[in-house]
Amino acid sequence: MLNSVRQRTSDEGGFTLIELLVVILIIGILAAIAIPAFLSQKSKAYDSSAKTVAQTAQTAAETYATENGGSYTNMSVSSLEAIEPSLKASSNEAHLLNVGLTKPVSTSGAVGTPSATEYTVTAEAANTKDLYSVTRKTNGEVEHSCYSPGGTGCPNHSKETSTW
Repeated sequence: MLNSVRQRTSDEGGFTLIELLVVILIIGILAAIAIPAFLSQKSKAYDSSAKTVAQTAQTAAETYATENGGSYTNMSVSSLEAIEPSLKASSNEAHLLNVGLTKPVSTSGAVGTPSATEYTVTAEAANTKDLYSVTRKTNGEVEHSCYSPGGTGCPNHSKETSTW
């Protein structure tokens, strides 16, 4: 009896080639599903970083106005960086692009300088080059907008410009 048990265990020496191929096929299918999902999350992180930079610049702009009698006149990227040093740090994900009056139509920057009652701050996502702007209008309303210079559309939107 002991001899038959030893013979049976020695015959079972591992996996067959077909079993190994099935396992590799299953792993390949799972990887094909998972990898694109992870890549899309990385893109979302870049866009989120640019939105955060724009929001931080907006807070710095309001601080600038408080320190200058409620006026945004002569506000610049360097003045916002002086108020909020984290804007100065060059990030691989996003950076503060410009400060101006109107929403930019290209990465060349905003048109004009901020007025006493309105401004636009713009941040750029490093991977897509999408531009995220926060605009304060004369009546005090704040508008968040996105512009996609490549025309591919802003995240979660099919058009070139949108709000966030």
